[in-house]
Amino acid sequence: MVEKVQILNAVNSAIEKAPKRNFQESMEIIVNLRNIDMAQPKNRIDETMLLPHGTGRVEKIAVLGKGDITTQAKAAGVDLIIGPEEIERLGGEKREARQMADTYRFFLAETGVMPLVGRFLGTRLGPRGKMPQPIPQGVDIGPIVDRLRKSVKFRTKDKKTFHVKVGSTGMNPDDVAENIDAVLKKVEANLESGTMNIRSIYVKTSMGPAERLV
Repeated sequence: MVEKVQILNAVNSAIEKAPKRNFQESMEIIVNLRNIDMAQPKNRIDETMLLPHGTGRVEKIAVLGKGDITTQAKAAGVDLIIGPEEIERLGGEKREARQMADTYRFFLAETGVMPLVGRFLGTRLGPRGKMPQPIPQGVDIGPIVDRLRKSVKFRTKDKKTFHVKVGSTGMNPDDVAENIDAVLKKVEANLESGTMNIRSIYVKTSMGPAERLV
């Protein structure tokens, strides 16, 4: 859809135009769609994909459950482990549950606690597209955690404009460009008419001006 050299030029331009910060900013693309009815669920995008070069940061992961999955979670170095009783408690602590939902990027849960998650945390996680990935008993979560740490999740819901994180300003621009190329191919594959459904694409740092790519 777009030549890699064009993507790299847009990445470099976005970085150059962004105000200098004392910290690394995320880099993202903004995709605007056209000629597609987003009221139809079949036309919506909801993807979690592994970026070729990661996001430039380690994404925070929470694991919900008890027993073996918590042992694995500790070995994998996940950021938060929540047992059944804590799931129930958070159901009555709206502010704390909302903060948790905003802080952690991905959630995994053993299948046995999924009913509890739906009952007590569904209203916090569901609208954010963060309902846990169910993990059957006996499944090794180590590889799943490793993959998610370098993954991004993006979804359109019923909107024609959506954002996707594609890296950070501390990364090699070539790596960011390769991440963008991979995301755009995934987006195109999800659209009924492919590139014909894309109105425009912009590249930007999280706090900088947008550079038009398409």
